[in-house]
Amino acid sequence: MKVKSFIKKEPVLCAAFTAALISCFFVLPDKAYIGYIDFRTLALLYCLMVVVAGLREAGLFSVLAYKLCVKTNTVRATGITLALLSFFSSMLITNDVALLTFVPFAVIMLSMARCNSELVWIVVVQTVAANLGSVLTPVGNPQNLYLYSYYDMQMIDFLRITAPLWLISLALVFILCLKLPRSNTQLCLGKAPTMNKKLFWLYLTLFAVCLLVVLRIIAWIVMLSVLVISVFVCDRRLLKSADFMLLLSFVCFFVFSGNLARIPEIEEMLRALLSGRELITAAVTSQIISNVPSALLLSGFTENAEGLILGVNIGGLGTPVASLASLISLKLYAQTDSADMGRFMKLFLAVNMILLVLLLSFFSFKYI
Repeated sequence: MKVKSFIKKEPVLCAAFTAALISCFFVLPDKAYIGYIDFRTLALLYCLMVVVAGLREAGLFSVLAYKLCVKTNTVRATGITLALLSFFSSMLITNDVALLTFVPFAVIMLSMARCNSELVWIVVVQTVAANLGSVLTPVGNPQNLYLYSYYDMQMIDFLRITAPLWLISLALVFILCLKLPRSNTQLCLGKAPTMNKKLFWLYLTLFAVCLLVVLRIIAWIVMLSVLVISVFVCDRRLLKSADFMLLLSFVCFFVFSGNLARIPEIEEMLRALLSGRELITAAVTSQIISNVPSALLLSGFTENAEGLILGVNIGGLGTPVASLASLISLKLYAQTDSADMGRFMKLFLAVNMILLVLLLSFFSFKYI
């Protein structure tokens, strides 16, 4: 029973472990295995998770959301504010953390305003906003962080690829918000939250250290050492706040993709499949195994970083499994008292599929 429960709770890790284990029968474990693992990416992911947990503990996101949303007086203005909070914050705190932070806030706000009928649409738009807003920066989502490191990119080159998609996405998110009515709301959010300034400055400084690693100014081992020592002294329990199952999933996918690259027949087949079709292949693969595993799997078989980056980011739209962050908002909405999962799934699939087709059509002219 415990095994079934674990599989249900961590399906990505279980799938990654199974794939890695099977691949080990074709390429027996040896010294080359250690070379599969991108320790820099793993260290960055871990440190960013701890930093974001620290900033949340300091009260930054609660204060930010309160100050912005308390000034809204219509359903549409509220929806736009919540969507843009998810969109812009995801660039720095990742798409999943943005949804974990602002979807519950949306539930509270709309419940107070007695606008539960609009909650489905707003949560769907928030999900799209977080997935698309995170595409701009390397720290916006795990696949960007990995691909930025894997292809040894410079920040300006990365932004040149992602900025057009990000700007178009911003316009699309705003258009989706226009569906909301202009009816007035009477929000009473209660006492304003406060922020622990000491913790805020500590974790903001640690976030800056993480960015120095992203920009390749300092080594990842320096970042990891500074963060572990600082957090251990101030609040050691946050060292356990990272999603270790996600990190372990990365390790398993590193082993799986590394072994595939050492099987000549598989490598030749995947290279032929990807050649000139990175955008479409990455987007389609993401619909089945999610965009993070797709990035890990496909990166070893193509030098076209641009097509792959766009493919896995656009591929985060579509099915609920295309982006793991989407599963977070689905779960959070399902836990609300007035949840209508049938309506949610219809709207989610309709919006995501339309945007997926639109963005793929727009960018495919260059990459197909």
